[in-house]
Amino acid sequence: MKNLIKPDNGAEARVLRSLLQQHGIKTQVVSFHDTAYDGLFQAQYGWGVIRVAESDFAEADKIVREWKESSPDDVPWDEFPPEHEE
Repeated sequence: MKNLIKPDNGAEARVLRSLLQQHGIKTQVVSFHDTAYDGLFQAQYGWGVIRVAESDFAEADKIVREWKESSPDDVPWDEFPPEHEE
């Protein structure tokens, strides 16, 4: 697995995970939150990271870049059903 992006928060992580899964890309979402240290690692390293297989990295990177560059009107928000945290 290879680090793809560090999302700003859990909501962004869920949207990106859903978007990548819609394109057949399996993801691993890793939060840096640790209750023992009350979020200390998130303050230092960011919310977490989304990882993908190296073979999917180029396609996943393209999808994420296009998503970030799109305007809010271009994002199909209806296609992203709410998910429960795992």
